Amino acid sequence: MLRSVLERAGYEVARTSTEAELVVLNTCTVTGAADADVRRAVYRLRRENPSARIVVTGCYAQRAPEEVATLPGVELVVGNSHKTKIPELLTQMHSLAPYHGQIVVGEISPVWDSLALEFDGPAGDRTRPALKIQDGCNSRCSFCIIPTVRGRSRSAPADLVVAQVRGLATRYREIVLTGINLGRWGRELGPGVRLVGLLRRLLAETEVERLRLSSVEPMDLSGELLEVMASSPRIAKHVHAPLQTGSDSVLRRMRRWYRARHYEDRILRVRELMPDAAIGADVMVGFPGETDAEFEENRSFLERLPFTYLHVFTYSPRPGTPAASMPGQVPAAVRKERSLILRELAARKNQEFRHSMIGRQLSVVTLEETGAALSSNYLKVKLATPRVPNQLINVSIGGLTQTGLRES
Repeated sequence: MLRSVLERAGYEVARTSTEAELVVLNTCTVTGAADADVRRAVYRLRRENPSARIVVTGCYAQRAPEEVATLPGVELVVGNSHKTKIPELLTQMHSLAPYHGQIVVGEISPVWDSLALEFDGPAGDRTRPALKIQDGCNSRCSFCIIPTVRGRSRSAPADLVVAQVRGLATRYREIVLTGINLGRWGRELGPGVRLVGLLRRLLAETEVERLRLSSVEPMDLSGELLEVMASSPRIAKHVHAPLQTGSDSVLRRMRRWYRARHYEDRILRVRELMPDAAIGADVMVGFPGETDAEFEENRSFLERLPFTYLHVFTYSPRPGTPAASMPGQVPAAVRKERSLILRELAARKNQEFRHSMIGRQLSVVTLEETGAALSSNYLKVKLATPRVPNQLINVSIGGLTQTGLRES
């Protein structure tokens, strides 16, 4: 979106950051590591291109603008509240003296900004555009900074989404629908407006060959939504449902709104309807107060459910969240050990899932990466012979690679 609006304002994309006169960094702040990545990026840019004017926007800019403004070379800090106004702010930068850490941050509008959906296709080597149709979150999980930096849940109007998908479908075989809390799409637009209805419209009113849902919270995985996903060959057989933990006592401290049995019901229903689907989850270790018994409860829960991959995160305290001041902060060494245990479990489950695909035919979209493709059920496939990127084809699976599959 930023690239599109800047190009329309007359800017040209530089070949590399070292050649750019202006560099815009769009930042994350979901963990302490994400903040550190931003700081390293700024220092690297400053070292490699001392004359570049640096603008920092996104979630880190919204959460801690004063902190970001002190970084070397940063002339303008723009929160999510003003992200779509960056071209106008840059015009002021060029007409005035350098800002030297000027901050432009305010309250985030509860209304969808139509510019947030502007999209001109994937950048670089991507052949699977990700279309953001929802932003913000109304939940208040005790560990999460996202509601503070992204605002309340708001949805792109259905007609706008249909128009965007219709246009992208003329150029790309697979489109990924994404959002901060994707399953909440449409809730504020009117009674009965739900994600499943949008999916039905996209299937009926566009020629998109494959839609993929990025991540849907477990309690938004309604039976109706899962049945539509299972029944349409044009929807990727892939469900990512954030879990965080399989321990009910930890879920309560996290202020998550479901319990392990609710989550388990949803996942088993996914496997029943879509036997070959990819099933993934976000899992956190080391949440404040997590005991050995609670961790084991989580581990055994993950062990018995049919996950095909896990994104394992180590708890990172975020300033201003309730969890940051909770007693019982878990030592770093313990968090690291628990993370390793779950990553090993995830690797074993993933290998078992991949092994079950040998001898099968899978539908894949070919990627820009030479000789690579991605299956409907989210497995990387090494092709026997290179194919043209951005095509949907069927391939026979002959074996495994270190992290994926190999075509016969």
